[in-house]
Amino acid sequence: MSSIIKTLIGGCFYGTTADHHSNHSPELKFNDTKTTSSELQFFVRMMWKCNTIVIHASREDTVESILQQISSKTKIPIEYQRLIYNGKQLQQQQSLSQCGIENDANLQLVGQLRSIVRSVVWNSTDDIVSMILKLCRGEPVIGASINFCKHFTKYMHNSFYVIKIMKIPSLLVALFKSPHASNASIADSSIRNFVKVCLDLKCKTLQSAYLEVLLEFCELLRGVGCKCDHPLYVCCRDGFVELLILVGGVLIKNPKMKVLLRGVFDCVREITDELLRFLDLSMNFPTKRGLSYKVVFDFVKFCCPLRMGFAKEQATSLNCDICYEEDPLFLGVPDQLHIVFIKSLSKMDECLQVMEDCLVNKKRGKGELDVLHNCYLIILKELFHISKFYSGAQEQFWGLFLRRKNVLPHMIVRYVKKPDDHWWLLENRIVTDFESRKHLVMMLFPDLKDKILGYEMLIDRSQVLAESFEYISRAMPKSLQGDLFMAFKNEKATGPGVLREWFVLVCQEIFNPRNALFVACPNDHRRFFPNTASMVNALHLKYFIFSGRIIALALKKKVRVGIVFDRVFFKQLAGNYIITLEDIRDADPIMYSSCKQILEMEADYIDSDALGLTFSIEVEELGHREVIELCPGGESLVVDSKNREKYVHLLIQSRFVTSISEQISHFAQGFADIISCSSLEFFQFLHHEDFDWMLHGSENDISVEDWKAHTKYHGYKENDRQISWFWKIVGRMPAEQKKVLLFFWTSVKHLPVEGFHGLNSRLLICKSHEPDNHLPSSHTCFYKLCFPPYSSIAIMQDRLGIITQEHISCSFGTR
Repeated sequence: MSSIIKTLIGGCFYGTTADHHSNHSPELKFNDTKTTSSELQFFVRMMWKCNTIVIHASREDTVESILQQISSKTKIPIEYQRLIYNGKQLQQQQSLSQCGIENDANLQLVGQLRSIVRSVVWNSTDDIVSMILKLCRGEPVIGASINFCKHFTKYMHNSFYVIKIMKIPSLLVALFKSPHASNASIADSSIRNFVKVCLDLKCKTLQSAYLEVLLEFCELLRGVGCKCDHPLYVCCRDGFVELLILVGGVLIKNPKMKVLLRGVFDCVREITDELLRFLDLSMNFPTKRGLSYKVVFDFVKFCCPLRMGFAKEQATSLNCDICYEEDPLFLGVPDQLHIVFIKSLSKMDECLQVMEDCLVNKKRGKGELDVLHNCYLIILKELFHISKFYSGAQEQFWGLFLRRKNVLPHMIVRYVKKPDDHWWLLENRIVTDFESRKHLVMMLFPDLKDKILGYEMLIDRSQVLAESFEYISRAMPKSLQGDLFMAFKNEKATGPGVLREWFVLVCQEIFNPRNALFVACPNDHRRFFPNTASMVNALHLKYFIFSGRIIALALKKKVRVGIVFDRVFFKQLAGNYIITLEDIRDADPIMYSSCKQILEMEADYIDSDALGLTFSIEVEELGHREVIELCPGGESLVVDSKNREKYVHLLIQSRFVTSISEQISHFAQGFADIISCSSLEFFQFLHHEDFDWMLHGSENDISVEDWKAHTKYHGYKENDRQISWFWKIVGRMPAEQKKVLLFFWTSVKHLPVEGFHGLNSRLLICKSHEPDNHLPSSHTCFYKLCFPPYSSIAIMQDRLGIITQEHISCSFGTR
């Protein structure tokens, strides 16, 4: 047959005869003798490569099975193959016997043009190849760059295999290295456009397919001498990792993705070397001059998809460590990532040592140095995630912060601005401090004041609980996440100072024992937990939702209300429902003492049933007594030395968990209405003492020296006699009177743990021009106290004594 068949040679279409059988490999032996054996050996010539592959098959095998063999050897899909024998195209359903194929027969494999669309794609790609070859030969091609870009944009969604077969990446890289003028620019723009089109693909299958092509570009550019900072190489590498993230990481169990694994690790190793150089420079030259922060983000980008793949593999494996040594594709790969982890962690240790020295010596820089430290957090976060895959790695990671205890809290408070990606910092709370934990959980409160209108309230002081309940309960949660505006009826004062006063007053009412919502601990009347008898109020569960909202809002506005939660309450808000004997020490000292005695009694005494205890308790609710069994059949189960621990445990669970579970769940619901996550998450990341300090504030007496150091003057000077008298009078006041004065002045009932330094501004004393008989006045919103230049210390003391009476300081003279 002398008909002309279009075949691929070197990526271009050329004419050739179908019966041209030369150029077989020299080791192949031919036998013209026909055989009747069912086993066949024949040869398939790949026309575009001018080489031959050997096929072993049976006469009964179909052409389709032969195409599948060829596909497994050449990676060419069946739909792109045509087998020609004796000038005829073989049909897939035919057997080899039906096709008349004999031993040592010679077949030709050519490109398949099965549809008009494929024909257009092949022809267009053939034109692209021809243009590239012309350019490489130094021949001018008008509009080559535009044509390349148009082709990729139009046909890449259905031309993956054509691009692979015709070796487009190799040709473009060859064009890039061509010595002819302007070829490098044409290739550069074409490769960049290719990368862009890949990233615009929406089909996951195509995204996965083109990952291999982008990695091939990286390897080809690396092979022709492009360094890791070459702009075109960086473009291809960035495109590769972006597409990898879109695909969802390296899926270890997907055979098609396995081939990418080593390529990804090559990039990680390459970027890690850049990162280590970056960190060295950051220690020696702590400014951003000459340093590119891109390498930090590249490190995260490449490690992230690897971690995602490893995590998916780990989730389906009984072994928590990575171990793929049985697969040659993975041989040594996990160890390489582990080495990356160890090297990077060691370098970070050096960096944090330098940073710690700066802090200790008070030589910490500002501005540009801050940016570097923020990069440290990004790197540390990635190393934290990698540490989860290796035995002992997490201990190494957290050990770094135990050695550098001052550094991590400093970085958290100074550089963490968004809550989304920093919860890893709280997985080991021992390496943080109160300030850093508070900083992180406070970011859970959404700041929508610029997006929604504020919520307004007008409250009657005499009905502060009932009216506040109506306003807060009927509000949609989102409306409470912006600003709050409130005023007391028949009073002109408004602003933050009035809001702080309202929080204190409403919390005093919520936790007032006569309202039966909460019970105070007998030995610490600041400490509360839910009242089991709260159902005396038919709306008690709605009041617990309201209480949760109020406490969350107070925390958000940084108002310390002088209330603390008992441990049995806090633990359950944090999701821990196992209450121990030590947990109830403050909540019920009598029960604590009784249970302790039961556990410490002699076994013989308690076995004698001298106590007369069974696994049941008698409770009184709304005037009715009821027996509650602590376990099935508990009323008839006697407490003895063998089961007394179980009895104490069930008794505590009944008293402090089961009986108040509804109240706590409704309080948590109200709290969650104000924050951007569940209340559980908020409380889990705090120590109990942290929450006490946030809600109550400092338990220390007010320091007059600290007060004085954080006060400035307007109209007065620090050495004026009125100012000297004022501080002398304040210094002689009892602790409670100082608190009342501070509240009158600022509406701050309790100082933060940091003292006056923790307030959002300094205090101000202003001179007013009224006569001696006028009382001092205050602008609590601005922490401003005004008084006239009293003529004597006695007059000043009298006036200050009047405004520091508890019932006056809440309203009189404030603005």
